[in-house]
Amino acid sequence: MHFVTAKGILSSQNGMNLYRGCSHGCIYCDSRSRCYHMEHDFEDIEVKENAIELLEYALKHKRRKCMIGTGSMTDPYIPLEMELCHVRKALSLISQYGFGFTVITKSDRILRDLDLLREINEKTKCVVQMTLTTCDEELCRKIEPNVSTTKERFAVLKKLQDAGIPTVVWLSPILPFINDTRENIAGLLELCAEAGVCGVINFGMGMTLREGNREYFYRQLDRLFPGLKEKYMRTYGNQYEIASPDNRKLMKLFHQKCEESGMLHDNGEIFRYLHTFEEKGAGRQLSFWDL
Repeated sequence: MHFVTAKGILSSQNGMNLYRGCSHGCIYCDSRSRCYHMEHDFEDIEVKENAIELLEYALKHKRRKCMIGTGSMTDPYIPLEMELCHVRKALSLISQYGFGFTVITKSDRILRDLDLLREINEKTKCVVQMTLTTCDEELCRKIEPNVSTTKERFAVLKKLQDAGIPTVVWLSPILPFINDTRENIAGLLELCAEAGVCGVINFGMGMTLREGNREYFYRQLDRLFPGLKEKYMRTYGNQYEIASPDNRKLMKLFHQKCEESGMLHDNGEIFRYLHTFEEKGAGRQLSFWDL
């Protein structure tokens, strides 16, 4: 890891990245793309040493309360977080100043902060977003080697359900010829339904590949799935958006399963919910379905 001094912490959409880079080792990670101008090794985590001070200043001076988000570029619950506790300190400030919070993660380390997530959700709204890609634990360990397995993430979703904290699942990416099967999609959605997930985000049964992450992904295919890189190159060339050959059938299954289970599956509606600040008073509390 290395430290930098940041000029700001919140984006125009009130997102923050406490860290840059990641040690999860997911073979498909788009954050490796060169367009993000990461000038250091991806596994050499960049830590914004003044992030907490910047966040407190920003929260103090905001005219309106809003949802604060993290995790879109770097999963904040990397092992380093257990040492530095930047996420926990940020959650304490978010709770103290009465803001809402949402996070995207693949790690069961989030349960360390269950007390603060509950605290925020009691005052405003806290939504945990969890990525799921495969029901196969062995495959999960291959494509997401240094992070909680699907079984462990499902356990987290159940614990959050028990704590009354709403959850959203990202069903992505779906890697062609690897996890783009009817059995896998149906199995993941059954887990989502059992865990009481409010909504499932999906942009199509496929993935994105661009300069930076394409080269890394292909090296991992050579290592883990010999011969598959050549199939990708023959099928997709240098396309950015790569769809499964079974995309249409799998999307039909996705919408059908979500509808049957009462899980929201319109991306726009889910994102509106994630960005909408809700203040809970003594009266009736707003719910996901009020929006």
